[in-house]
Amino acid sequence: MPIISLSEVRKLYDMGAEQVRALDGVDLAIERGEYVAIMGPSGSGKSTLMNLIGCLDTPSSGSYVLNGTAVEKLSDHELAAIRNKEIGFVFQTFNLLARTDALQNVELPLVYAGMPRRERRERAARALERVGLADRAHHLPNELSGGQRQRVAVARALVNDPSILLADEPTGNLDTATSEEIMGLFGELHRQGNTVLLVTHEAEIAAHAGRRILLRDGKVVADERTDAVVTAPVGTPAAS
Repeated sequence: MPIISLSEVRKLYDMGAEQVRALDGVDLAIERGEYVAIMGPSGSGKSTLMNLIGCLDTPSSGSYVLNGTAVEKLSDHELAAIRNKEIGFVFQTFNLLARTDALQNVELPLVYAGMPRRERRERAARALERVGLADRAHHLPNELSGGQRQRVAVARALVNDPSILLADEPTGNLDTATSEEIMGLFGELHRQGNTVLLVTHEAEIAAHAGRRILLRDGKVVADERTDAVVTAPVGTPAAS
């Protein structure tokens, strides 16, 4: 059974007297362990699709099943619970707390989950080790490079052992060399068995994925598979 299954999903927004179809009948199935890039121009619906897949929103109509759970039937409280359990988010802007060190930033999802302090510290330390930043655990975000800050964000996304790693333009604030380093990290995490969904408008970034889905006007207009997945060791030094 696919880990993500969308059937005839529509998302409508009322804009005054006009109704906008952000998603218009999307059918999509993603298997566990896939590495997928979702692409499309501005206004194509890719951000709306990411919000639905990430349980930040629900469809206006249609069905979305995430790891066996029918998401469209969930309450706001249930959506929050499934987000914390199933989805690890990585954002373009890192979203790190400025006065909190790397380890504490990574711990945050476990704090929300009510995990005891000792256990969450151990899990956060292991997540930082996975992304090659064990030696930066007690550095504040402003003491880290852009690539290192994004690695902290990836570790935070991984710490709950989510079903899906969902990244929204994760290299948008990084230079070319650091972007390649972060994409190498995503490739390695995929190789370790993680399901990775990447939302991007950059063809060079999407080229790292094994499957590319193109949206236009709220519809899937292309769905291509390729074996061209680029990986690099997780321990690759972060750019300074």
